[in-house]
Amino acid sequence: MARVALVTGGTRGIGKAISQTLVKHGYAVAANYAGNDKAAQEVAAELGIKVYKWDVGDWEACQAGIRKVEAEVGPIDILVNNAGITRDGAFHKMNVDQWREVIRVDLDSLFYMCRPVIEGMRERGFGRIINITSINGQKGQAGQTNYSAAKAGMIGFTKALAQEGAAKGVTVNCVAPGYIDTDMVAAVPEPVLQKIIATIPVGRLGKAEEIAKAVAFLAADDAGFITGATLTVNGAQYIAG
Repeated sequence: MARVALVTGGTRGIGKAISQTLVKHGYAVAANYAGNDKAAQEVAAELGIKVYKWDVGDWEACQAGIRKVEAEVGPIDILVNNAGITRDGAFHKMNVDQWREVIRVDLDSLFYMCRPVIEGMRERGFGRIINITSINGQKGQAGQTNYSAAKAGMIGFTKALAQEGAAKGVTVNCVAPGYIDTDMVAAVPEPVLQKIIATIPVGRLGKAEEIAKAVAFLAADDAGFITGATLTVNGAQYIAG
């Protein structure tokens, strides 16, 4: 039987590319999404996958959603924590809701998603947890103290859980994208976008498919000796030591 992969935020942007790539690699893919029903149904039809709507920042919703995925698709072998939001603003003007919402969706969701699947992975002796962090979780970014904190926290979470899962065949890794050509980045004003590209040594934005291929690499059975790592995919914009 095909291994089952669950991708959060898996129907748009980088998440859609991850879902599509994992399907091409022979996985049975389930994609979670938060709100865009039309995009989700289009992806379901295009890729031939099941899609599931719930808020990854809600503990009870995650438990219920994962139970439904496992009942309809099968026990989850690969979990890709891709869903995330931004609520940008200068810290001295940031309100508590901007802070809490980003931490809830981008960081608390790691516990909410991983906790219901980790025991099954350990019992079966196989698991792949892949967390999509960010260049801004590595270097920080003005106007994104909330987002940078959440994405940096994701890296720490990954390193700790990797040590717990290693002896049970469960690997836990991060992929850290730089600036990728998605709708979110396309919304940046053109003069600002050109300044960003000027800081990327390869001279272009990344492609969602390039992130997806990194995820597929870490999801493979053959990647069992790689755990606790952060795979940086940013065109040398920031070189992590």
